[in-house]
Amino acid sequence: MTITLYVGGPAFGLPETSPYVTKAEILLKLADLAYVKQMARPADSPKGQLPFIEDAGETIADSTFIRWHLERKYQIDFDAGLSPAERAQAWAIERMLENHFGWIVGHARFLLPENFAKGPAHFVDQAPEALRPQLREEMLQAVARNLLGVGITRHSEAEILELATRSLVALAALLGDKPYLMGSRPTGIDAMGFGVLAAALTPFFDSPLRRRAEGFSTLTAYVARLMAEFYPDHVWAGARA
Repeated sequence: MTITLYVGGPAFGLPETSPYVTKAEILLKLADLAYVKQMARPADSPKGQLPFIEDAGETIADSTFIRWHLERKYQIDFDAGLSPAERAQAWAIERMLENHFGWIVGHARFLLPENFAKGPAHFVDQAPEALRPQLREEMLQAVARNLLGVGITRHSEAEILELATRSLVALAALLGDKPYLMGSRPTGIDAMGFGVLAAALTPFFDSPLRRRAEGFSTLTAYVARLMAEFYPDHVWAGARA
């Protein structure tokens, strides 16, 4: 049985626009499970966001619950070889990436006007032309409300960059001179680590966040290395060490 992964598709110099979709796809690759990709809209998902999968008639939404489904159903341990303390560390880092750093990536995409205009604004290009301005404004307002709700835009631009830098420093320290975040083989945390760092580093968007991330040579090399490993046909123009 082939799993269907519902995605937003490639754009912005990335194999997938969403780091959360990227996370789910890399987990499928790590699990060596057969899957196909199907374009979808967030509204198609039971939780109103991408990704989601269909597996033998069962629909699972959200990349973390997709991971847990794959682990339970297919007896996969994405963190095989890690100690209990390392598993706890990986979970904490993943929460930092998904529930904090990922929002800062979204801020750079949506709330910097030039980035919104060249990127997310085109999500509604298939709608009737007369409706596009309203749809773009509604999308922008929805993201702005979310960023305010999670606290990101309660801070100044300089403070947002400082928060992002703390996460980059933490990731660089965790990675050290290892090929993957937790050691010599990829584990579950690499799916999100790669996805969100690639989203921050893509040269399609200019932002203080991207320029700050480019200053971490081990992280840029990590993204380039995993891009070649998991998306060998994708031409990656991001920063390299």
